[in-house]
Amino acid sequence: MSHDPAEMSEDDERPPPADRGRAEYADQVLENVLENVLVFLTCRRDRNSVSLVCKSWCRAEALTRSELFIGNCYAVSPARATERFERVRSVALKGKPRFADFSLLPPDWGAHFAPWASAMAGAYPGLEKVYLKRMSVTDEDLAVLARSFPRFKELALVCCEGFGTSGLAVVANHCRQLRVLDLIESEVTDDEVDWISFFPDGGTSLESLIFDCVECPINFDALERLVARSSSLKKLRLNRYISIGQLYRLMIRAPQLTHLGTGSFSPSEIVQQGDQEPDYASAFAACRSLVCLSGFREIIPDYLPAIYPVCANLTSLNFSYANINAAQLRSVISRCHKLQILWVLDSICDEGLQAVAATCKDLRELRVFPIDAMENNEGPVSDVGFLAIAEGCRKLQSILYFCQQMTNAAVVAMSNNCPDLMVFRLCIIPRYRADRITGEPMDEGFGAIVKNCKKLTRLAVSGLLTDRAFSYFGQYGKLVQTLSVAFNGDSDMGLKYVLEGCSSLQKLEIRDSPFGDSALLSGLHHYYNMRFLWMSSCRVTRRGCREIARQMPGLVVEVFSWNNNAQDRGEENDIVETLYMYRSLARRVDAPKYVEIL
Repeated sequence: MSHDPAEMSEDDERPPPADRGRAEYADQVLENVLENVLVFLTCRRDRNSVSLVCKSWCRAEALTRSELFIGNCYAVSPARATERFERVRSVALKGKPRFADFSLLPPDWGAHFAPWASAMAGAYPGLEKVYLKRMSVTDEDLAVLARSFPRFKELALVCCEGFGTSGLAVVANHCRQLRVLDLIESEVTDDEVDWISFFPDGGTSLESLIFDCVECPINFDALERLVARSSSLKKLRLNRYISIGQLYRLMIRAPQLTHLGTGSFSPSEIVQQGDQEPDYASAFAACRSLVCLSGFREIIPDYLPAIYPVCANLTSLNFSYANINAAQLRSVISRCHKLQILWVLDSICDEGLQAVAATCKDLRELRVFPIDAMENNEGPVSDVGFLAIAEGCRKLQSILYFCQQMTNAAVVAMSNNCPDLMVFRLCIIPRYRADRITGEPMDEGFGAIVKNCKKLTRLAVSGLLTDRAFSYFGQYGKLVQTLSVAFNGDSDMGLKYVLEGCSSLQKLEIRDSPFGDSALLSGLHHYYNMRFLWMSSCRVTRRGCREIARQMPGLVVEVFSWNNNAQDRGEENDIVETLYMYRSLARRVDAPKYVEIL
């Protein structure tokens, strides 16, 4: 009997069993080939794009991903992440927003590592590397890491808190293949545990040991023995309890070092007249591979000549703890012709920056930090030193510059002379400070940066800015991914320009600026593409925040005040103290009482 094609059932259109088998076999072959190709794809963005093609590509990408990066620990639940990615060997996880560094986030807000540690312990037996930033990490979490992963090799804790020396002791004792233990700008509690002594006897695999943020004494004898038996050690950054004499002893046992944090760079005791000190310069001269130097936490400048032998090879020099003057810097920097990265205090004055500009023609990154960030100070660095850098260091790609006064002309000069700038953070400390010479807003200077620096991805603004500057950001800042705004803006139009024009924006941080609900609601089209929005001490209301939550259910909208509690939520028209908004596939379950999730 013949059938009308229009009446044929869906089953009739399926291929015969033999054909289906061949199709499934072909799909499996293609998936195997794809997996073999994806092994060589390392860029996170490329992998994310691959996972969006179709279900089979998404499955193949997940099975071949060995490195997992999560930029917000609340963007996805640990269970969902470990269920999708089954063969991960390296995890990088970020927690609190950056404004937590400025005490704008209560210490008990969250970002706990515990649920992640528990989930990974059951899912990733082959885990080798963990990188955490701004996470709350306990000693128990470190114990889970140390005891759950027999091949664990690398641990980096950056700007983390909640753990102490007892947790470090467990890591040192159990992770026998440990290559990297980096503690960077983290708060480490002194549990009076001699954690350095817990490293196993015999040869180690250590390649990097960084503990310059640990604010407690170290068992130096144990450290010296550890360094002596770590033949692969390349990076060593010491805390301020290590004297220059102890540094000397460590250096002669590890001449293979490439990165060194010097500790205090001062003697532990006052050297008596006539006492013979070690030849510190000879120890530095023996470290022929040294390219990165930091530390100098309690520096006595008389010892600076000791580093002269390595200056010619240095590509990175961090003097951000060294209170030295222009002449003392000049004696060092005049020997550093290969320098690419320089961090300094503003104690070097404009004259020190002029010396840098005259010598460091290959400089790529400069950071100038303030000794005293009070607004009413005159300030030792200004547009004069800034202009010298702009004219002398034309390969500059990144700058962070704290100062008390600036001019549009100096900023424009940098935009013209340093077109490769990708990071521009100018922090004029006094609020609403105008051009030092003309008295005009700083609009044209910052406008020139976004207009002329075509590679710019990160921008932090300060000084007196009007909506005109923000219109420049929206018009020209098409590649800007991170924007930080403090004490700036005229009206809602400023933020509207940014949200409607900066199409690549991922992270937006705003504090103490006059932006309200109208500005907030203008970004509805873009918030799903952003990692987060932070607004504190602005003019957004609870009603405006609730409207965002209503229209965008895929966003988590947190509002909170340090003084609020669950019974005191405020009225709809009340201005919220802090808004933190981020995309997420799962609502957090550990929010403290003062956090209201709309």
